[in-house]
Amino acid sequence: MTDVRRVEIEYCTRCRWLPRATWLAQELLTTFEAELTELALRPGTGGVFVVRVGDEVVWDRRAQGFPEPTAVKRAVRDRVAPGKSLGHSEK
Repeated sequence: MTDVRRVEIEYCTRCRWLPRATWLAQELLTTFEAELTELALRPGTGGVFVVRVGDEVVWDRRAQGFPEPTAVKRAVRDRVAPGKSLGHSEK
């Protein structure tokens, strides 16, 4: 069973999306530092940019475009800390 408090960001190395992935990771760790057990960055290829919580894909660039941090925070919050306020970023 996968830990549902583990977040993984898979990003395309050929597209040079590491800075985008690390920025999003920082946003998630700042918001959910007490709720997450792990946040992993996973190098990939082929234009991939996917965010997973446990085994569940919560954001896929191919289907949804590049995420705004607030959208990903909401998706993560709904799985790891339902009811947690995201403060000003929810408005």
